[in-house]
Amino acid sequence: MERIPNAEILFLYEAKDTNPNGDPDGDNRPRMDYVGRRLLVSDVRLKRYVRDYLLEKGLDVWVRTREDGTHVDADTRLKELLEGWGGKKGELRPDLMERFLEALPDVRLFGAVLPIKAEKGEAKGGTGQFVGPVQFDWGYSLHPVEVYTASITSHFAGRTEGGKGEHGTIGKDHRVHYALIGFWGRVSAKRAEKTRLKPEDLRLLEEGLVQGLLHGATTRSKVGQTPRLYLMALWKEGFQALGDPRDGLRVRPKAGGPEAIRSVRDYVLEADRLAQALLRHREDLAGVRLWVHPDLEVEGLDLDGLPVERLPLG
Repeated sequence: MERIPNAEILFLYEAKDTNPNGDPDGDNRPRMDYVGRRLLVSDVRLKRYVRDYLLEKGLDVWVRTREDGTHVDADTRLKELLEGWGGKKGELRPDLMERFLEALPDVRLFGAVLPIKAEKGEAKGGTGQFVGPVQFDWGYSLHPVEVYTASITSHFAGRTEGGKGEHGTIGKDHRVHYALIGFWGRVSAKRAEKTRLKPEDLRLLEEGLVQGLLHGATTRSKVGQTPRLYLMALWKEGFQALGDPRDGLRVRPKAGGPEAIRSVRDYVLEADRLAQALLRHREDLAGVRLWVHPDLEVEGLDLDGLPVERLPLG
């Protein structure tokens, strides 16, 4: 099997008049760092786009989501898989573990924790765990943002004491005007060996980030999200001290402050510090895989001296 290299991932996408990741403990308001006024998006939300894309491609995944947005629990999924493979509840033979990895690309990418419950009278169960070689930090907006709230009403036909009637409800809709959101991820070659990660899995990950966002952000609260940039830096050996690639980016508004940004046309993304950081490690990098949306205006991403592969993702 072809060796998977250690790598760094940078992924940027915009959220326009939408709620990228509502907080269920906060009236579904967009998650925020209120001190820095930065929008936050969990890595779980990002991985869901990738998993949904894998399902659209006809592949199976470990973490499945119902139509109402809730997850199928791990016990139910494991039971379904084991029954299909001729295994028994609570039994994870080595051959079944291998089949688990072969069948589920999201486990090869992101890992999984498998519950093993003991049957009555048997010794206590445990867990089987695969630590995913691909991990993302929480995403955040690269500039301060503002959240706005609007009242929404809905009406539906029903019955009243006097007969047929119409009922209405009023709710709150929380959104951001605009945010350019950045994620930092890493690929671990050592962990990739343990989950049998394949080179084609990484290609699916790249497609899933860009195309998965387009395909998955189609609900009322998610429409308005567009991928803008993807970069993967491949290390020759080990990891080097590149640091968070988002630190090398700056959003420069063309007019007014960052709160005035309403579209991709309203700013320039300065990437000179990121380019300088990558070029400092030119001897350590095997290559850079890059995709930039044609509408994103980027300055300073000059990677001359590095082998750059331009990707046809969007």
